[in-house]
Amino acid sequence: MKVFMIAGEPSGDLLGQGLIRALRERAPGVEIAGVGGDAMISENFASLFPISEISLMGVLPVLANLRNVLKRIDQTARAAIAARPDVLVLIDAPDFNHRVGRKVRKALPGTKIVNYVGPTVWAWRPGRAKKIRAFVDLILAIFPFEPEVHERLGGPRCVYIGHPLIERLGGLTGDDEAKKTGPVLVLPGSRASVVQRMGPVFGEAIAALDKAHPGLDFVLPTSRGLASRIAELITSWPVKPRVVVGDDDKYAAFRAARAALAASGTVTLELALSRTPTVVAYRIPKIEEFFARRLIQVSSVAQPNIILGEKAFPELLQDEANAPLLAARLGEIVEDSPERRRQLEALGRLRELIAIKDGRRPSEKAAEAICGLLA
Repeated sequence: MKVFMIAGEPSGDLLGQGLIRALRERAPGVEIAGVGGDAMISENFASLFPISEISLMGVLPVLANLRNVLKRIDQTARAAIAARPDVLVLIDAPDFNHRVGRKVRKALPGTKIVNYVGPTVWAWRPGRAKKIRAFVDLILAIFPFEPEVHERLGGPRCVYIGHPLIERLGGLTGDDEAKKTGPVLVLPGSRASVVQRMGPVFGEAIAALDKAHPGLDFVLPTSRGLASRIAELITSWPVKPRVVVGDDDKYAAFRAARAALAASGTVTLELALSRTPTVVAYRIPKIEEFFARRLIQVSSVAQPNIILGEKAFPELLQDEANAPLLAARLGEIVEDSPERRRQLEALGRLRELIAIKDGRRPSEKAAEAICGLLA
């Protein structure tokens, strides 16, 4: 079996890593090529180019790098067509991957195409569901409500395989009682552009929180790739958190944390699974806000809130993401308060909603679905 796999951002890279392992378990000798990051490369996978070149968030960064992105789309499509795979697996990153998928479908109509993490048609641009049916044979969904949404919107066949964080973070939950005296996590983002945008206000917010609640321990988990940028960022912060680097220290901090201030992203679901009460904040440039307000059809940005259909985690966005408000909302959850207990009750329901009933790993179910499609 020949598989061409494309992951265009760090979260997709981790999905690709798990899928590579699961495919090799299920089909020894499988040939896998394509585009991926460090996690996939650690599985003896050779990437066509570094995914940092296409892992761009927001309108302005994409426009600034548009020429190179278009070049990489063409290069990737040509490589996939030359490889003549049995299946092309597009992992998230729809703006990049769907353009590649259309080119491959046109050149190799017999190649099966799988979209691992489908486009968020339930959040914005629902018309995409019907459009991608022209080149996608199967969507592997990570949210339990997605199969019904794609069926209703006329999209491709869609199956729920479970959220990958369940597999990666199965033992993440900390003890609720012990967490009441743990550190406060500061998570300004996993991308350099988001860290640059959210970092200053996060520094002001924890300084205000420290003044109102002296004696708190602040911890900032980050990746090795961002460690130097974070070190430079916090030099100007009045209150300097302890910086921990790498996944092992990050998840140890999650298990122990009493509360968190986090930029919106996958990390909010990690915090939810670790039962860490959280305040979510996010800002985007004004020009992007103009389009977002007209296109986005959901009332929440945090993944736990979207799955639950309610604001388990408070979301402070744009002008509301300011230091006094962030500190005030954090102050409500660093103590054993009604707000803290409300969040913990909601997080218990979240775990039930995304649990995989048959006990199998999401990556295992993804590999099974891909092999079943070929069979």
